[in-house]
Amino acid sequence: MKKIRCPKCDDFIIFDEKTIDMENVVVFKCQHCGKSFKVKFKRKNKDEEADEPDFGSLVVVENMFAHRQVFKLHLGDNVVGRRNPGDSIDCPIVTTDPSMDREHCVVNVSEKNGNLVFRIRDCNSNTGTFVMNVEVTKKEQRIIHNSDIISLGATTLILKTPGADE
Repeated sequence: MKKIRCPKCDDFIIFDEKTIDMENVVVFKCQHCGKSFKVKFKRKNKDEEADEPDFGSLVVVENMFAHRQVFKLHLGDNVVGRRNPGDSIDCPIVTTDPSMDREHCVVNVSEKNGNLVFRIRDCNSNTGTFVMNVEVTKKEQRIIHNSDIISLGATTLILKTPGADE
């Protein structure tokens, strides 16, 4: 099962990718607002997927505000925050959590001596950013590791580094 977001009402439409021809244009009709829209899926071949580098991911743990989400990280700054239509952040978390800012924190991925280094800093958020229940202070950049728990308001994220068990 896959999900796609309605461009009108922003609700999710769940569909089974095995029952549709994803090589052609697919027409969806939103069951919430009735909007019809077309989607053309781009299929990656196995060679493209193998060449895509793995820089880890952030897993948003399912909570009362939203469903489980996974965001792949890239080298450099990955801006994390509450999803808002029109914003262009790297990890737009779908949530109604009022305690999460639109730009809440930044996870920086860099390479040092052939190893990946993950750092987190707060974007002057209203509720702060916490790693393993310890607040990341203003202007602090804290190194984070695989399976560290990050709290943004009432939302919890877990860092998964490349090669880590799911």
